[in-house]
Amino acid sequence: MNMPIVQLLVLAAIAIFLILRLRSVLGTRDGFEKPPVQAPSRRDDSRRDFEVIEGGPDHDIIDHAPEGSPSAKALAKMKAVEPSFNVGEFLGGARGAYEMILMGFERGDVEELKPFLAEDVYESFAEVVENRRQQGLTIEAEFVGVREMSLVEATFDEVSKLAEITVRYTGELTSVVKDASGTVIEGSPTSVKRQKDVWTYARNMGSDDPNWQLVATDE
Repeated sequence: MNMPIVQLLVLAAIAIFLILRLRSVLGTRDGFEKPPVQAPSRRDDSRRDFEVIEGGPDHDIIDHAPEGSPSAKALAKMKAVEPSFNVGEFLGGARGAYEMILMGFERGDVEELKPFLAEDVYESFAEVVENRRQQGLTIEAEFVGVREMSLVEATFDEVSKLAEITVRYTGELTSVVKDASGTVIEGSPTSVKRQKDVWTYARNMGSDDPNWQLVATDE
């Protein structure tokens, strides 16, 4: 057998080996196969994502008030008038205000709280503090913390732009009442008591004054 024929047979054997090898690795296209799924275009994805963000619920509101509730609608109107208003930030401030006002009242320092209180609330606090003074009573209190806190209700007057938000607190503190001689007549410096309060804050949205005032208190 001459050399060209031998070379041709060798090349044919190599080709057959490679074909069989490829079939074993890649398989065949015999039988039913699902057609390849086309990926959606990048343009469609971006538009759909944009629509979800724009049309979705405002979690800053629905995290604190049921979606579609009167309170949620009132909060949305507040944001429409004052876009920088943030419910979560308001509640953070209300937490700090609770400690400041409660401790100021317990210790009798109501004059310093006057800018943060509506006039009738200030007068009510001042009257209680004056009654204590006349009886020779003093209170020593320490704030432990806010155990629970939630937004109860929100209202908004679209004419006056007056916003009101009611917050329920469960606070923890130690409190000792002493008479004029310094004798403890109520409480304990080591016993933590739990106190529940419902406070309402108000502010005219869109005004230059950023401060909310405490306008009502309840238990």
